[in-house]
Amino acid sequence: MSLDVSPALLEQAERGEVDEAAFVDCVRTSLPYAWEMISSLVAQLKVDGGPFADNQTPPPDEQARGQLLRALASDAIRGALQRHFGVRLAFQNCHRVAVFPQDASVDETLARFTSVRNQLLNQSPELRDC
Repeated sequence: MSLDVSPALLEQAERGEVDEAAFVDCVRTSLPYAWEMISSLVAQLKVDGGPFADNQTPPPDEQARGQLLRALASDAIRGALQRHFGVRLAFQNCHRVAVFPQDASVDETLARFTSVRNQLLNQSPELRDC
C-alpha cells in the first residue's frame, strides 16, 4: 500500500466524500521524502523566481525513490499536490522532479521539459535502473 490511510479517512472514502485537505495530509505523512522534495522546490521557486525549480539529485535510497514514484505516478496524489501547492508538477525520471507556476507564460518551458527530446537527453547509464 502506498499510503497509510487512517480509519477516519477510509470511512470518508466509503461514504463518498473525501476532504482533500485530509487526503493531502495523508500524502504528507505517508510519503515524507516526496513531500519534502516538492515543498522545497515550491519554496525555491518562490524565492528564486524563474520559470521552474527542479531537483537533479538522486534519492538517497530505494524507499525515497519509491515515494517519488508513488506521488507522481498517481493522478489523484499528483493532482492534489498541484492544487495544494498551486503549481504544476513535471517528472522526468526517478528523481528529476520540477515545479512550474500555474502561469501560462511558462507553458512553452513546461512543454520543452516534458518533451520526448528532453526525456532522451536526460538519460544516463547511472539512472538505467532507477
